[in-house]
Amino acid sequence: MDCPACGSPVTLEVGPDRPLSTSLSDAVLAADEDEQIEVTRDCWDCGWHETRALRVTSIDTTDGDETAVERAGLIDEITDELAAIESVGTLEETLAAIREQRKTDAATTDTDDATE
Repeated sequence: MDCPACGSPVTLEVGPDRPLSTSLSDAVLAADEDEQIEVTRDCWDCGWHETRALRVTSIDTTDGDETAVERAGLIDEITDELAAIESVGTLEETLAAIREQRKTDAATTDTDDATE
């Protein structure tokens, strides 16, 4: 965010009882019901300052989608494996195999739909 007074970058601090490195999203997700979170923004160029207080009035949670969680974990694992491959040729072969598999899956799905 830029300073509304001079346009310079501002710092954002979440406090007062949190480490300086705490992000606003982490503070909100860690908050308890009826907890107050202070957010301070400062411009070190012109001296502009703002403090806002957020109060958590209720917390609603839902169970995560197990399939989405499993899929995200697999994507992370695949990404890590791909990042470890140094051979461009191997990466190209892998990409080609993935694309071929997707074509096969799409053709199978189309055939199944047509027979129903």
